[in-house]
Amino acid sequence: MTHQDARSPLAPPGGRHWLGRLLVYAAGLGFIAFAVFPFYWMLITTLKQNRDLYVGATDLSHNPWIFNSPPTLSHLALLFEATPYLLWLRNTAFVGLAVVVITLLVAVPAAYALARLMGPWGQRLGIGFFLIYLVPPALLFIPFARLISELRLQDSLGALILIYPTFTIPFCTWLLAGFFPSIPREIEEQAMIDGCSRLQAFARVVLPLAAPGVLTLVIFTFTLVMQEFVYALTFISSVGNMTVSLGVPVTLVRGDVYYWGSLMAACLITSVPLALLYNAFLDRFVAGLTAGAVRG
Repeated sequence: MTHQDARSPLAPPGGRHWLGRLLVYAAGLGFIAFAVFPFYWMLITTLKQNRDLYVGATDLSHNPWIFNSPPTLSHLALLFEATPYLLWLRNTAFVGLAVVVITLLVAVPAAYALARLMGPWGQRLGIGFFLIYLVPPALLFIPFARLISELRLQDSLGALILIYPTFTIPFCTWLLAGFFPSIPREIEEQAMIDGCSRLQAFARVVLPLAAPGVLTLVIFTFTLVMQEFVYALTFISSVGNMTVSLGVPVTLVRGDVYYWGSLMAACLITSVPLALLYNAFLDRFVAGLTAGAVRG
């Protein structure tokens, strides 16, 4: 019996096998190029000279995908020397961490109560929380402005710390309320049989198992704070209190003049850490999203 005769009749021919692998690799490379291209474009825009950036489309000798002139660090110098960019980063980190803590303190026990203590009504209330998240910010910033004025928090980071949880808590509560049912109830009941109170069982047993869902909340909340613009524009007026999402466009867009090199530098510096964070915790992030999205 030859080697070809010994091969299983269900095995694909060698040509098809390699063709299938080639198509898989080609698709993978396509997705990689799609994901990496924005970072590549931000990087070359950051390092290009102005004469390399502002070239008319009629100049056929100019290639926009590469450096036509030697790279420069002048746009980075403008960003760090002419704007308080580091202060904006600090403000963003402070507001983001505060909102993450507030969101977790409220959303985690609220989601647990919806999933474990309220029966069929818990799912309906969870959907209600999600619908609150869908309310457009344009409908809310006027009453919020009145509230901030009454509390005398105008032009302060406290205004953002107070307002941002109003839309992070509803979504995170809904998401985590769908994640808790994926944790077997028997584990929690066994801990209570062994002498733990419900609160102790929640803290010692449920929370460690809910780490993917909690991590999803942290990443989502911090990302949302970093990119939010409407409320920051409404409640913050002084440059020293601005966050990155507000300070960069307000300072680097002056009328019809766009400082593209510095704009892309600011975007690159803030987006790379987030991309690395998503990549480092991708498995847990996907687990938290999928478990929170599938109910039953």
